[in-house]
Amino acid sequence: MGEVLVGTAIFACLAGAALVSLLVYERFPAHHRQDDTSAVVRLAANLFVVMSSLVLGLMINSAKNTFETIDHNVHSFATQLILLDRSLRQYGPETGSARASLAAYVQRVVDAASPAQKTPAVANRLSELLLNQVGDQLAVLTPPEARHAATLQNAQQLLQKVIEQRWVLVEQSDGIIPVPLIALLVAWLTLIFASFGFRAPRNATIVGTFLISGALAAAAIYLIMDMDTPFSGPIQVSPAPLQRALAELTQ
Repeated sequence: MGEVLVGTAIFACLAGAALVSLLVYERFPAHHRQDDTSAVVRLAANLFVVMSSLVLGLMINSAKNTFETIDHNVHSFATQLILLDRSLRQYGPETGSARASLAAYVQRVVDAASPAQKTPAVANRLSELLLNQVGDQLAVLTPPEARHAATLQNAQQLLQKVIEQRWVLVEQSDGIIPVPLIALLVAWLTLIFASFGFRAPRNATIVGTFLISGALAAAAIYLIMDMDTPFSGPIQVSPAPLQRALAELTQ
């Protein structure tokens, strides 16, 4: 919802700047409407067009890399969960309670994979307690032989990797594009759109063009912001790897 409000505000700024410029141009004094003035305004707008294009390209690349990195980490997280469950199964029936706690954790993660949640890897405090409970249940096991000891050690190492990967996803869930950079880009685009209305003819075609252009530019920034936070909004990391992991754990 936050990104939607930001996108709407950006559209209002861009389209509003162009329309206000279009409406007030005729009220400017005559010496402010000369060709030399218009030329300088166009040159200034062209400068910001180039800068905005560069910043938009960097933001798109940054959001794309963030999305792909988190998607890879989710796949890795699901794989580690499956390997941990396999190791617990190999140990024997003594790990039944630990496997049940692990399956309960994955179930909560999958249930939390919805647009209303910030990140499926975090879920809530109870999910973290379930992982800690798996570690506690493994700590009380007494391996009867060397083979079981090696299997238990491997399971504990896998559990540590799962916990580490979970916190990696927690830290990556907030996005990396700084808000001041987005604000600066919007300011540049507002100036550009204001220059569009300078000396533009006042007709429905021009007004429609301003509105459509403002909506498309705002939508582009909205989608970039949404990709930068892949656990919310219309563009989300797929929960399919976690769902497959849950299927493996519960079969």
